[in-house]
Amino acid sequence: MNHSTPRIKLRLEYDAPLVLGPGKAELLTLIDRLGSISAAGREMGMSYKRAWSLVEEMNAAFATPLVDSSRGGPGGGGATVTATGHEVLTRFRRLEQLLATRGADEIAALATLLKPPAAPK
Repeated sequence: MNHSTPRIKLRLEYDAPLVLGPGKAELLTLIDRLGSISAAGREMGMSYKRAWSLVEEMNAAFATPLVDSSRGGPGGGGATVTATGHEVLTRFRRLEQLLATRGADEIAALATLLKPPAAPK
């Protein structure tokens, strides 16, 4: 049986309210690399408004902000991922890895229960 390798998409739902998933993790990663919320949003194909809204949601849910930002102007603005943001991102990535490695047998077992792929026409 030839099935494509499944991808695990970790989605954590908290009562904060907060949903922390691969999109927000990627946004944090890009903000850290690019130093800009707008640049991170552009790279992900989202508007600055949407990227900023996601950052605000994360910042509001945690005890300390995940992203510090400064307004633009003559010198330009910028954003940095805080120590808490780095910890959240590290722990999220560890959970993804844990699911992939420890869950590999279960994922393979589920794959054996799938219908066979359709024959090419």
